[in-house]
Amino acid sequence: AELLELHARRAARPGQKLLIDEDALRSFTQSFPFEETVGQVEAIEDVIEDMRSDNAMDRLICGDAGFGKTEVAMRAAFITVNNNKQVAILVPTTLLAQQHYQNFKDRFADWPIKIDVLSRFQSKKEQDKTIGGLKSGAVDIVIGTHKLLNASISYAQLGMVIIDEEHRFGVRQKEKFKA
Repeated sequence: AELLELHARRAARPGQKLLIDEDALRSFTQSFPFEETVGQVEAIEDVIEDMRSDNAMDRLICGDAGFGKTEVAMRAAFITVNNNKQVAILVPTTLLAQQHYQNFKDRFADWPIKIDVLSRFQSKKEQDKTIGGLKSGAVDIVIGTHKLLNASISYAQLGMVIIDEEHRFGVRQKEKFKA
């Protein structure tokens, strides 16, 4: 009943219609070092269409390893940050958090976008700095493990949550962000 009520409240509220800076997106897209697959292009176009809509987005991207799901997520994150919103990327393992962190840092290297990671690999001081940056808005994109679900974490302007390997999280964990 609680989950149904949450979904009903969310469906009744308008989502965040994002503006897309076509020139900036084109520039970001051109730095992608690979050729997009047909499925990847379709997924990117569908996500961008969702982001232009004023409906809350719930989109599942499925594909085999190497399909390019991370690039779809990066483009969505790029658009979100260009709309002055933060992005949280929830991953199931510390190793995957580090891999995504490095990939995002490399991919966004030419852009003034602050990316941070939150996992047990960081010291308490580093974690506190990241958490403070999320609250103040200094961190644009955070990649983290279950630590992102901690009740003490707040965001200045959370605009998108990306859950990698969502099947590895429970319903309550995923619904926490929706709430």
